[in-house]
Amino acid sequence: MKKIFLFLLLLCSLSVQSFSQNAEYKAAVQAMFEASGSDATFKAALSQMMSMLRGQYSSVDASIWDELEAEFMKSSMMDLLDEMVPVYQRHMSLEDLKAITEFYKTPAGKKLAEKTPLITQESMKVGEKWGKGVAEKVLARLQEKGY
Repeated sequence: MKKIFLFLLLLCSLSVQSFSQNAEYKAAVQAMFEASGSDATFKAALSQMMSMLRGQYSSVDASIWDELEAEFMKSSMMDLLDEMVPVYQRHMSLEDLKAITEFYKTPAGKKLAEKTPLITQESMKVGEKWGKGVAEKVLARLQEKGY
């Protein structure tokens, strides 16, 4: 009986420690999202989606849409964070997240966070043009080879 009690006590202490570590890790991911601007980007995407839905269901009162947007802005952001934590856990240590967050608090990090949406938008255009060019060259080479 004593062994079972000690085993259960050990199991409980490991569970509490694991929960504490997971809570700390989740808080670190959230802090990194806020510092990097990812949080604002996710919120902007959600707001844009809500605007599209408002347009599709224009018969719904604006007050209802405002209520729904406020509700989902809070709850879905927490849901997203819950889904993202395991992804980051597979690739980044807690120490990594803390260091990245500290970087985003520096002038260079703040500039990167501010400019990332613009860089991403421009990069997508460059990537699209580049991909189209590569595809055209590949197709031309295939045609040269009789395909």
